[in-house]
Amino acid sequence: MDSKPAAALRKRQQIGRANRTMFIAIAGVSVVVGFSVVLIIFLAQRIWFGQRVIAEKNHTVSVLQKNLDTVDALKDNIRVLNTNEDLQSVQLNPDDPAIQTVLDALPSEANSTAMASSLQTKLLSGVPGVTIESLSVDTVDSTDGAFDDALSSSSMDSNTIGFSFAVSTPATNQDGLRKVLLQIEKSIRPFNITNLSVESQGPRIVMTATGVSYYEPAQTVQLTDKVVKP
Repeated sequence: MDSKPAAALRKRQQIGRANRTMFIAIAGVSVVVGFSVVLIIFLAQRIWFGQRVIAEKNHTVSVLQKNLDTVDALKDNIRVLNTNEDLQSVQLNPDDPAIQTVLDALPSEANSTAMASSLQTKLLSGVPGVTIESLSVDTVDSTDGAFDDALSSSSMDSNTIGFSFAVSTPATNQDGLRKVLLQIEKSIRPFNITNLSVESQGPRIVMTATGVSYYEPAQTVQLTDKVVKP
């Protein structure tokens, strides 16, 4: 009679051991599968990141190759410009290459002092009967674009230099004022006169003008590092 309960107890114990074994096996498989999924995701991310790095490197190589391909054409264009008769005819220094005229016309720095000197000694003088009454050129710091707002017209652009001047001539010498404007017009450095007035003051005529000139900061070409984040 006692053999049946004992047999039932043994069966329950065997079922319990089987269940524990099954649970351990399932848990082990779950750990392996979970680890495998994490590993696959990690490897996929590393592969995707590697592809991004390779793509950036290929882009850099492509840009450098295009730049190298244009070097010879650029040299040829410079040689052609150095033989340009129009540029040679307005050279400030005959010993400089003709292309220097382009740099003189649009300097890389504001250099307000040189501009004021040019206006005073070359563009506004040399005309018989014409006298410079006043001359003002804004002080510009071309390193950071800051400048003195002496003239409202200088705020038109960050790479402009404001100026103003007044010249006078006897009333019988009106053509002298026209010659002054022609000298400014023929300057290789561009001058944009925004306001001009001519006033008769007894025996003389006074011409007052305000405007701006321009400069273009030099471009810096250099290699930089780009961080590609995963």
